[in-house]
Amino acid sequence: MEKKDKQPTIKEIAKKLKISTSTVSRALKDHPSIGLVTTMRVKKVAEELGYEPNQTAIFFKQRKTFTIGIILPSISEAFFSAAISEIEHIANEHRYTVILGQTADDPDREMQVIEAMKKHRVDGIILSAAKNTTEYAFLPLLENAGIPIVFFDCVPNMEGVYAVLSDLKAGLHDAIDLLVSCGHSRIALINGPSSLPASLERYEGYLEGLEKHHLHLYTEYVEATDLSESRNLEAMERLIDLPNRPSAVILFNDYVTLDAINACRKRNVVINQDIFFVSFANFPYWKYMDNPPMASIEQLPGEQAIIAANKLFALIDQPNLPYERIVLKSKLVKSL
Repeated sequence: MEKKDKQPTIKEIAKKLKISTSTVSRALKDHPSIGLVTTMRVKKVAEELGYEPNQTAIFFKQRKTFTIGIILPSISEAFFSAAISEIEHIANEHRYTVILGQTADDPDREMQVIEAMKKHRVDGIILSAAKNTTEYAFLPLLENAGIPIVFFDCVPNMEGVYAVLSDLKAGLHDAIDLLVSCGHSRIALINGPSSLPASLERYEGYLEGLEKHHLHLYTEYVEATDLSESRNLEAMERLIDLPNRPSAVILFNDYVTLDAINACRKRNVVINQDIFFVSFANFPYWKYMDNPPMASIEQLPGEQAIIAANKLFALIDQPNLPYERIVLKSKLVKSL
């Protein structure tokens, strides 16, 4: 078997140019103490020899791997795809590589992904927590390892973390304002799992919106789902079967809405005629559908991601920054 050629070193460049290795090292880094001519000569010889920096040695010296982790429930969701694009753009500006991980909203898998990234010594993590996560045992592990973490979108309801999120209550208020202005008074809510802080926030916003307009709270108008297709369909079917069926429904997210639309079609309930929907979080393909929700509550994934990424890189440089919880106002986007 033919032996691979040995990688050229700084010593070889120095020997060929008859200068010191320290001069070569500084020239390769464009150090101001090295003249332009010398720098150009060093880089020319380095290119001729096929020299490449020893990244492992650089990482060890700087105590960085120049990688960050992004952990999400699902990479395929349009909401998270938008977030990934913004985070990768900012990471590229900092000359960082991004490692992606999916949890499928499973807390055990979430822990496994975090532990794997910890072993790979990522310099920081951006996480949208799994919807079923109730404990955050990984926080002290990351803190002890010196790995900062910034949450976005789905964040812990606790102090002592860096978090970026959208104001879901404001979105509910705006949705109910819109529905009431269109003549709706029988407004239902299909919410997510009760263990999820975002579900509680949606429910509180729903109650406040009803109270603002002096609307009666019908308990049968409030459904909760584990976000699976079968449960989403069942929740919508129960609302359809009510003797005093709601004329409008606010839904936990766009995927719940897609299942609700399917349930209505099966029961010959006409969307935007017999019943109207308002959904979180502004699915980009609604505009191509014949009967989209009358409005969507935009949760600003791109803006959340930009703030989270900038915060993470600030923490990588300055680990002792004070904890911060940044809340963005959601935006109601009308389709009809």
